[in-house]
Amino acid sequence: MAVRSALPWPLRWLGAALVLGFCAALGLWAFEFGKSIAGFDSATKEEVVSLRAELARLRLEQDQAKSISNTAASLLTAEKTAQERMTAQIRALEAENQGLRDDLGFFQRLLPTSGEGAVAIRGLQAEVLGGTQLKWLVLVIQPVKNAPEFRGKLEMSMSGTLNGKPWMMELNGSPQPLQFRQYRRAEGMVDLPPQAVVKNVSAKVTEGTATRAVQSIKL
Repeated sequence: MAVRSALPWPLRWLGAALVLGFCAALGLWAFEFGKSIAGFDSATKEEVVSLRAELARLRLEQDQAKSISNTAASLLTAEKTAQERMTAQIRALEAENQGLRDDLGFFQRLLPTSGEGAVAIRGLQAEVLGGTQLKWLVLVIQPVKNAPEFRGKLEMSMSGTLNGKPWMMELNGSPQPLQFRQYRRAEGMVDLPPQAVVKNVSAKVTEGTATRAVQSIKL
């Protein structure tokens, strides 16, 4: 004789599943309750908060370090630019000083010497450029105080060889009117004939028919 259950098998499976679920829920609750009693949960949260704070501090320090680095780079760039500008200014000043020294030497040669007449030629200079042009410069002065106005002429000439033969030529515009009280500076550029070799340049100051000053230089 067999004994059969009054409940059909689907209901029996459902009841077993409910029992197992209840047991699992009870076990999970016991585990979470044990964690809270032991303090694991709160410790983990505090550690997370601490790590987040540390991370925020490190990020802030990193940002500050980047800011300092950028500022330092900007300062270095500005300093380099200032140094380059200062170097350029120093070079310009050195060139200007050299020019002033050259001018000083030029004008020192123009100082009058004792025993000279009322009109003198100072600083006669001439230079051949590229073999085709002659550049000249001359300064005429009256080395006396409160000098009267001088009215005369300046005659410029050059001599040398042309095609191997003796040659002489007056400079363009010579003679030219000359009118001054203390000093007068004159300069010019002359085109040279082909095959011309300049060996001597002369300057002469006349007043009427009288010659007042003469100076010559050799090239």
